[in-house]
Amino acid sequence: MAETDSPDFDLLWYLEKLNKKEFMSLKNHLKQECLEIGLPEIPGFDLRTAKPDLVNLLTTFYEAQHVWNMMLSIFQKIRRADLCEKIKARRKRNRETHKALIKNKILLQWEKCLFENVHNTFYEETIVEVLRKLDTVYDPRSTFYTKDVFLVGEKGAGKTMVMKVVLLQWTHGDIWKDVISYIVHLTSHEINQMSESSLVELISKEWPSGQAPVADILSDSQKLLFILEDMDNVDASLNVDESALCSDSRKHVPVSVLLSSLFKRKMAPGSLFLISLRPDGKAAVTASMKKNYCITLKFSDEKRKKYFALFFKDSQKAARALKLVQENDMFVNLCQVPVSCWITCVALNRQVEMGGEGKLSCQTLTDLYAHFLANTLTSGAGMTTSQRRRTLLERLCLLALEGLWHDTLHFTDGDLRSVGLTKADVSALKALRILLPSSNCTDHHTFVHLKIQEFCAAVGYMMLLSECQIPSANKKYPERRERYNDFSPITTSIFGLLNEKRRKILETSIGCNLLTGELKKYFLQKMKYVGDHPKTVEHHTPLFYCLFENQDEEFVKQIMDSFLEVTIYIQENKDLMVSLYCLEHCRLLQKLKLSVQCIFENKEPHISKMRSLVYWRDLCNLLHTKENLKELEICNSDFDDTSERVLCKALTHGSCHLQTLKLSYLSVGTRFEDVFRAIVYNPNLKFLSLNCVPHSLKMFSLLGGVLENPVCRIQHLSILEEWLNISVQKSMLV
Repeated sequence: MAETDSPDFDLLWYLEKLNKKEFMSLKNHLKQECLEIGLPEIPGFDLRTAKPDLVNLLTTFYEAQHVWNMMLSIFQKIRRADLCEKIKARRKRNRETHKALIKNKILLQWEKCLFENVHNTFYEETIVEVLRKLDTVYDPRSTFYTKDVFLVGEKGAGKTMVMKVVLLQWTHGDIWKDVISYIVHLTSHEINQMSESSLVELISKEWPSGQAPVADILSDSQKLLFILEDMDNVDASLNVDESALCSDSRKHVPVSVLLSSLFKRKMAPGSLFLISLRPDGKAAVTASMKKNYCITLKFSDEKRKKYFALFFKDSQKAARALKLVQENDMFVNLCQVPVSCWITCVALNRQVEMGGEGKLSCQTLTDLYAHFLANTLTSGAGMTTSQRRRTLLERLCLLALEGLWHDTLHFTDGDLRSVGLTKADVSALKALRILLPSSNCTDHHTFVHLKIQEFCAAVGYMMLLSECQIPSANKKYPERRERYNDFSPITTSIFGLLNEKRRKILETSIGCNLLTGELKKYFLQKMKYVGDHPKTVEHHTPLFYCLFENQDEEFVKQIMDSFLEVTIYIQENKDLMVSLYCLEHCRLLQKLKLSVQCIFENKEPHISKMRSLVYWRDLCNLLHTKENLKELEICNSDFDDTSERVLCKALTHGSCHLQTLKLSYLSVGTRFEDVFRAIVYNPNLKFLSLNCVPHSLKMFSLLGGVLENPVCRIQHLSILEEWLNISVQKSMLV
């Protein structure tokens, strides 16, 4: 064990301080002590056992914390207060040493933080409530008391920052005083590097030469806190059979068994956990912990406003930039975490600083990212020549492209060198905050945000850079979050950069040239094929994002002229926004299939719901402005009363030329009065299909009334008979 090298943990030294009578008394007490804490008897032990032999037996058969807890208890019983005080003093000293180690580690990481002016101030002002909750949740007297706490937030929401602030406050005695004595801090990257380990090794990793006072740390495991960062990025399965769990802190076991044994308290019974993860990974982790408390880091409109105010340091400038964001759902969706707000503020900074009342020119994410790169790469020290800026951009974009191609988001120094980045380049990119030291992987670098890496990859693709395999491409098993298999954001940015105005933002400021002609030709041919073969794509929403980023009117019209049929899935306001933009340019549209989910729910703030309805109204208006549109299919959709009435108003418009209406898998709350009324008063509707929609006697009664109405022009009715009650069918529809 690690303690054997320390005189403080020389058990024989303590026993040698006992006279014969005291030593015999200790041995007499030993059996009862074992029974009281649930330990098995020591094989081969009797009252004749000598001191060295007893030390050997105890350290062989029992874990260190049990040995020292028993010794402390027995020393008290035999009235050796001096030995008790020595153990207690050692424990206190080790607690202080541990805090000093944690403090130095956090302060060292803090020195590498490149956002201190804005980010630190922002977090100091906004995470006070989170810290208050964390301070009380582990206190048994608290209403919210639990041993397992989850800190949930999207990437960049500030989970790591909260952890660092909490750790630092604990070392200062400002939080968890007398509640937590030791903290074991692990990141998902550290866990993923282990195939097997022991609890002793986990505990010892932060101590010099791995010599941790394990016995003291585990002596009162109810005051031991495990902080696990990004737990949803851990590859090890937590679904371990109960029989495989381990209770011995010294034993090497697979990391999945080790984690599960800790979670189930087979090891370190009574210990505490603080676990950070992203929302989409919450269910898998929390399933192994029955009673838990969840703290979600939310980025409200008020916090966004505060961040912009801190960045611009001028209320008018901040308000101007914030107004642009609030009026664009793509920007609202982006600015959900502080680092994305920083990127946005940097991108808008020059335009805002120029003053004036004119509208800011950023309309798309491509605009934003192009301005971000242009503003950063032309503002840093040593960026005085276009050659220097272009070279740095080429190397940066090659790193981004190769990284995504080879499932790498955290880069080693070797990766940086392989694409030509020098130490001076890396220092410059860190000063510009385009590259940052990784918070998850020691001695690695990462892009300030995945969105910036994706955009740089798109730029690199259009620069026709030479291939260069980075060393990290050879790693066998990329971590879960580094498995990059969705290249649609890169394609979307490429479409955006095909717009000359957006492309010139980079080309003019950096001095680079991006390939366009061949790409445009390729995309037009590809879309023509997709239009001729509709079944080759499940839906068109990803394409619509590409075209929205492009916003070249003629190019968008050329693409959309390829489609007579369009299918779109709508789950967010931005889906509606981009779909509306593209459908307005679809001059030959004949058939539209819609799936609309979740956007009409009660939302905070209320303005989001209003914007959903405005987009929905404008989309429904296409039913009477598109002369060629003859068929509408709505499936897997949720409507409220207002959105349903908006649809029905469009269906009854005098210029609506729809001939076919198909409704399937609508939500239970959908009312049919307005829908059926619209069917009656649309003279062009000839075909009606109702499949797997909420059914009732009232619904069939309404349908019967529609079909009997002399104004109704429905000639063909399709109903899925599986759920149609035969008696209702006969009485209502015959």
